[in-house]
Amino acid sequence: MNIVIDTQGNSKVAIIESSGLVIGSVQDALDLMATVSYTDDCNKIILNKSNIIEDFFDLSTKLAGEILQKYTNYQVKIAIIGDFSGYSSKSLKDFIYECNHGKQVFFLQDQQAALQTLHGLD
Repeated sequence: MNIVIDTQGNSKVAIIESSGLVIGSVQDALDLMATVSYTDDCNKIILNKSNIIEDFFDLSTKLAGEILQKYTNYQVKIAIIGDFSGYSSKSLKDFIYECNHGKQVFFLQDQQAALQTLHGLD
């Protein structure tokens, strides 16, 4: 895993680059958040959906809720990038829609959209 920091003014976004799984459990998500927060003094993260265990996108597992609640509690903003059109679950589509209208968690198409969104936040 490689962490690249993108800076615009006072805003810093950690871009996680990895060819493998980064988040496979709640603990993995906490470890990533701690690494980015303490090592890079950053509270905004971009992560590709391919780096997250597929169970995350099955809302019945409650994994997404547990992970994203931790990120919200610690005020770490996250953008998950990728193509989400392949998911047929209405509840997941509704979840993504609601997240994208908030200020904490975003599901976006690409890194450029994620950088623009995260840098635009406080």
